[in-house]
Amino acid sequence: MCYLFEDFKGWKAYCELNNISLPQSVIEYEVEQKNGEEGKIKIGLLHAYQVMKDAVKAGLEEDMVSRSGMINNGAKKVFNYPLAVLSPEFQKLISRALAAKEVNSCMGRVVAAPTAGASGILPGTLVTLQEIHSLSDEQIIEGLLVGAGIALIIEEKASLAGAVGGCQAETGSAAAMAAGAIVYCLRGNIDQIFNAVAITIQCMLGLVCDPVAGLVEVPCVVRNASAAAISFSSSQIALANVSAVIPVDECIEAMGEIGASMESRYKETAMGGLAATLTGQEISNRVLIQDIEILPDQDLEE
Repeated sequence: MCYLFEDFKGWKAYCELNNISLPQSVIEYEVEQKNGEEGKIKIGLLHAYQVMKDAVKAGLEEDMVSRSGMINNGAKKVFNYPLAVLSPEFQKLISRALAAKEVNSCMGRVVAAPTAGASGILPGTLVTLQEIHSLSDEQIIEGLLVGAGIALIIEEKASLAGAVGGCQAETGSAAAMAAGAIVYCLRGNIDQIFNAVAITIQCMLGLVCDPVAGLVEVPCVVRNASAAAISFSSSQIALANVSAVIPVDECIEAMGEIGASMESRYKETAMGGLAATLTGQEISNRVLIQDIEILPDQDLEE
């Protein structure tokens, strides 16, 4: 029997008992539980990663202006800005995460990883990681498998949906997936991988989902960039064997508890937070009026 991804402690024990890698355990799960085939699973992931890379490219090269006007080629502006705050690599990371998410906001093609609202985080982190460390696509695919296993456990113990757990469940989960993938690709051990997940979740706990005008644009796009940065910082900390102190399973449980107790106005309803500000309400009214199409009343007598 494959491992059913109930918790991180069990995942580690299963892999050590059966002497298999984290990615291979995810493939086992897909084969046994989803009737998949290993070759097709890897081909599918390779295709998904290509879509991620295409989204990054499109966001940095094509016109990215959303119908609401809130998204206006921000990724290109960051990418081309002449001053790098930290390093050119950090500037690329931020701009790539913005780019892929802007493609989503402009109704382009992305990979929901794990959701469309967080679709810039894995592309931004993995494309940049691959470039910096000269990793092969096959290595990135194994990292994506690790990320998938992380998401399965978060889904089991908490949630991946902003409507259920707030933005911590979307960008937080994606950042945790990315951090685990980064540490795996850089040859970290299981404890380091799971520690990176725990550190990332601790950094993202309590983040609300408050989309202005109900659109997955503001603050969603910039949160993808900040989450990508957190993924890298958590990975750096974990690779140095700095403990998260609170075990990863307990961090995920805390995430679920916080999500359950969060008021509904902070869970994708556009009724609280930034969406409820004066400017947020003005944008909402303008966008809604713009999008309303008045149809003739069929019941009126001619």
